[in-house]
Amino acid sequence: MKLADAFSKVITPDRRVSFRAYDGSTAGPQDNDVILEIRSPRAVQFLAGAPSQLGLARAYVSGDLEIIGDAYSALRRLYPLDTSHLTGRDKLALAKAFGPHALKRPTPPPQERKLSGRRHSKVRDADAIHHHYDVSNRFYRWVLGPSMAYTCAVFPTEDASLEVAQEEKFDLVCRKLGLRPGMRLLDVGCGWGGMVLHAVKNYGVTAIGVTLSQQQADWGQKAIADAGLEGQAEIRFSDYRDVPETHFDAISSIGLTEHIGRANYPSYFSFLYEKLRDEGRMLNHTITRPNNAEPSHYRTSFINRYVFPDGELSGPGHIMSAMNTAGFEIRHEENLREHYALTLKHWCENLEDHWDEAVAEAGLGTARVWRLVHGGVAAGL
Repeated sequence: MKLADAFSKVITPDRRVSFRAYDGSTAGPQDNDVILEIRSPRAVQFLAGAPSQLGLARAYVSGDLEIIGDAYSALRRLYPLDTSHLTGRDKLALAKAFGPHALKRPTPPPQERKLSGRRHSKVRDADAIHHHYDVSNRFYRWVLGPSMAYTCAVFPTEDASLEVAQEEKFDLVCRKLGLRPGMRLLDVGCGWGGMVLHAVKNYGVTAIGVTLSQQQADWGQKAIADAGLEGQAEIRFSDYRDVPETHFDAISSIGLTEHIGRANYPSYFSFLYEKLRDEGRMLNHTITRPNNAEPSHYRTSFINRYVFPDGELSGPGHIMSAMNTAGFEIRHEENLREHYALTLKHWCENLEDHWDEAVAEAGLGTARVWRLVHGGVAAGL
């Protein structure tokens, strides 16, 4: 069976994705805006061995598969993959043709990670954060822009710049926390320190930010020194569980809950609750799942193996229940899904605008991981 014949059986024409392969076979118009190109037998082995997003990711990151055109458009058209139209005869033919390829099991690209040790121990969490965030500050500067904010922005208008939107996000957090001069803020999972800097500069608080990324901490401390705020702000290379101070007026957690793990929500929120003064406020900003019924697949997904090792998402109700149990009174909830789609669009454009520099800095495989994840997540929103 030619590869294009197999592709045509699985991917119907209404998906508007064309195909070409090293065996000379093609499907669909070859001037299409999205073409999937299989460049080697190893790509077939990756896809047959893991016929899901993980197999496609392995083939793409290794360079054995190419997405010609916009990755966002390609993934949006390909997934979720529907095979309900396949007959029993179709499935048998595909199994006979590609079953032997599934047994080959080539070595995954080096960007794929499986962590060792007890899940969510301090050592393993540090390894997970190092894998994702210690790529290169210069690489992240090209992707994220000057704000160095790697979380959902809030766009006051659809055509607002990413920088304006990230400032609006930080300000929204500050307003919800009710920050005032003289207050003490703890920012857990602070990244490169954007929230800390915004709160100190604009609201007159003193702030401590903690991150498990040494490169983030170094960047943040330099930004604080450059701004002349060393007496008011601090970015620590530290696990949030090792913060000794208490009686904070406010705590912000922006993009950390994704790394905590569902089983650890009770201890996580209880820890933060104990760090606040009476009637202090905590804001938790996190990516959520549409519901709690779908399995998370955190062990076998592309996101887990290549991007956020040990990451795990939950529905908002589950998270809020854990917060309630820890003692928090939920006063407000807001969904920023459309803003996240716009944020990812800007990150994708930034990466494409600096593609050659990003490849030179972090390597082709790593750059391809980031192109795939931003396009894939945006397609799912």
